[in-house]
Amino acid sequence: MVFREAKIQDIKQIQIVRNSVKENTLSNPDLVSDKDCEEFLFERGKGWVCEIENRIVGFAIADLRENNIWALFLDPEFEGRGIGRKLQNMMLDWYFSNGKEQVWLGTSPNTRAEQFYAQSGWVRNGMHGSDEIRFEMSKSMWESLRSS
Repeated sequence: MVFREAKIQDIKQIQIVRNSVKENTLSNPDLVSDKDCEEFLFERGKGWVCEIENRIVGFAIADLRENNIWALFLDPEFEGRGIGRKLQNMMLDWYFSNGKEQVWLGTSPNTRAEQFYAQSGWVRNGMHGSDEIRFEMSKSMWESLRSS
């Protein structure tokens, strides 16, 4: 298992992973273009991937502009192996090292993602739009979680 920063060449495989998920699916895969991925990875923030045998099986992308987590997805075959936790840790360590004090994300209710974020110490704070739960994490909360 290799964890590393995402490169532009990874976008095609990132899109495959994003469209392989069984929960938090896109209603229309064309809504997130390769150009969108490039913008979030290299202009608005940064991303990380997990690679197994030259295949990307998970990725995470933080957006410094909107102060949110744009994506954290795993190929369903690779869930339950700690990949999501490691990607989240790398992403949040980097995010908060950039002088940010707060980050948020939205995810569908009653999903494994909702359970993952709740168990990871994220705090529910209402809804994002009409169909997603809004979770938040502060730098001080993250530092406390990382040191325990």
